[in-house]
Amino acid sequence: MDNNLPKEGQLKLKVWPKPTIAGGRRHTVGLNPDGTVTAVGDNKYGQCDVSSWGDIVAVAAGNVHMATNTGNAHTIGLKSDRTVVAVGWNNYHQCDVNEWCDIVAVAAGWRRTIGLKSDGTVIAVGRNHDGECNVSGWHDIVAVAAGDWHTIGLKMDGTVTAVGNNRYRQCNVSHWCNIVSVEAGYLHTIGLKSNGTVRAVGLNKHNQCEVSEWRDIVEIAVGSNHTIGLKSDGTVVAVGWNKFGQCNVNGWRDIVAIAAGCAHTIGLKSDGTVRAVGDNEYGQCDVSSWQCIQLPEISF
Repeated sequence: MDNNLPKEGQLKLKVWPKPTIAGGRRHTVGLNPDGTVTAVGDNKYGQCDVSSWGDIVAVAAGNVHMATNTGNAHTIGLKSDRTVVAVGWNNYHQCDVNEWCDIVAVAAGWRRTIGLKSDGTVIAVGRNHDGECNVSGWHDIVAVAAGDWHTIGLKMDGTVTAVGNNRYRQCNVSHWCNIVSVEAGYLHTIGLKSNGTVRAVGLNKHNQCEVSEWRDIVEIAVGSNHTIGLKSDGTVVAVGWNKFGQCNVNGWRDIVAIAAGCAHTIGLKSDGTVRAVGDNEYGQCDVSSWQCIQLPEISF
């Protein structure tokens, strides 16, 4: 993988990212080249019932902290016609996206779903106890991310905005600049800069924010309490909570995309196969049979 990151001051955002792998708390989702979707893991709420989906171009999976036992399971699919489909737990109406249109990117948080429209505005459905769905005033947004109780928006000018719970300062991102990608975890927020370095704010109990020394990063992913970085040479780095081995990615090679569930990590290889490490209690890491997952479109 070539390092095509622009120099600082020459910002060119990766607009409307379309992830082809996603990790939830206990399940993993993959997009096939023909627009169908596959999923493994816990299916208690029907979050893996995606076999009937078609014409999908991006996937997202609701994530949540390990300590939360309910309302942690829904899957979102973005269709080629810019409509959205959803399956899974819906007690907060986080799956009520059937009427959405002109959507170019989606994100799934705990009990909510975020949609980015082509005009740079954002819509949200689901739990809003901490104001995490208060995105109606956002504009010029090119990417969105959803943590448990906070929502992040990346603006066209490389700055970042946030709403929701800020107990651990996970929403203190207003001073960030030259950001090309954002991700949100349980109580922390990660931003990838145009020069391949990484910023972090929020809870750092498990050292999940210790990313200041990372270099040559081209993609970031965030679990509940761990952070993953994909390097320009196709290798992967990780920091944070590692109880289930979810940070054991040092031997990975030829990776072109990454995703993180609550306590597991997923890597997509250039040949369309998938690797996974971490919590596998529900078979969410059983992806070795996946052979032809859609490769992402990478453009900075």
